[in-house]
Amino acid sequence: MSGPTTSPLAGLAASIAPAMVTLRRDLHRNPEVGWSEHRTTRVIAQHLLAAGLEPHIRPAGVGLVVEVGHGEPVVGFRADLDALPIAEEATTDYRSVSSKAMHACGHDVHSAVATGIAIALVGTDRPPGTVRFVFQPAEEQMPGGAVTLVQEGVHEGMSAILAFHVDPALAPGMVGLRAGGVTGASDRFTLRLSGPGGHTSRPHQTVDLVGVAGKVITELPQLVRRGIDPRHTVLVVFGVVAGGTAENVIPSHLELGGTVRMFDLDLWRMMPKLLEQVVTDIATALGAAIDVDYQRGSPPVVNHAGVVAVVEEAARLALGPAGVTTTHQSLGSEDFAWYLDAVPGALVRLGAALPDRVVDLHSSTFDVDERSIETGIHVGAAALLALLAEAG
Repeated sequence: MSGPTTSPLAGLAASIAPAMVTLRRDLHRNPEVGWSEHRTTRVIAQHLLAAGLEPHIRPAGVGLVVEVGHGEPVVGFRADLDALPIAEEATTDYRSVSSKAMHACGHDVHSAVATGIAIALVGTDRPPGTVRFVFQPAEEQMPGGAVTLVQEGVHEGMSAILAFHVDPALAPGMVGLRAGGVTGASDRFTLRLSGPGGHTSRPHQTVDLVGVAGKVITELPQLVRRGIDPRHTVLVVFGVVAGGTAENVIPSHLELGGTVRMFDLDLWRMMPKLLEQVVTDIATALGAAIDVDYQRGSPPVVNHAGVVAVVEEAARLALGPAGVTTTHQSLGSEDFAWYLDAVPGALVRLGAALPDRVVDLHSSTFDVDERSIETGIHVGAAALLALLAEAG
């Protein structure tokens, strides 16, 4: 089996990576949650300015856009900036200085990699077109910051767009790709049940609201499935059950909350109406009134097969065939999906598994193998150049 090719791009990635590791550690040490990434934006802009680029910071001071090259075609790369409101449990010298936030999802890596790719492309011959880098705030919010940036038009004119996401289960030096659904939609719902209330000794004279809630919790997931194609995945899980003040009192109000996750875009579009109909049928049949508050999150990330094919070929040339694998589907959500609603693109998983322990995303002990940064710079630059060549 052949190995990776030696190329000027590989050398550039190797030379840039140490500075981007330092940048990643700085961002990790100083996390900022969604819509407050002022320092993060300034620090990244300083690195881009030092490379001779002209970053444009959004008027709000969080998030920026920078372009390398000029003219058409235009391809894009999205990196997210925000941290999570989690207290970090770590002993590294780059651990978070905040007791209320940490980079537990790898956005510090994504930002460092995107900065490194931009700097690497400056060091190549003029790209055959333009690469637009979007450093996006508030990916972890609902709805995500991508909604705002798409409304601002950062994607306009692009023929394709990429993003990386670190994968703590994939070895460093590898990337994972998949055409079609990669991450799921994640919507939230709140169900407010109400009835007359009463004494627990006489449930037949009132509406047993706790019993109604039990029926909703146990039956809603299965009844929703009956309304869709059985080949589709849908996951309904409750996370909130609140109500009642005394053991011998049937409450008059009770609240349930949960999430709905799925991979299919058409199903995502029809789910609010379907869930409301099913849960209303359950509740009203038992005499309870119900109010449904359904909040859409991000749609599923659906990778474009053509873009994936171009990225896969570029990654195999950069890393060798052993460096590319088929990635898994996850019902976790990613607001990169909003860009893909308008531009063909792909979310690429970037191997970042630690050598000595297993961690998961959104964990207070999350960390990455920083060798992933050099891989990301190399593969990202190669893939973007390949996409420009394909579009041209």
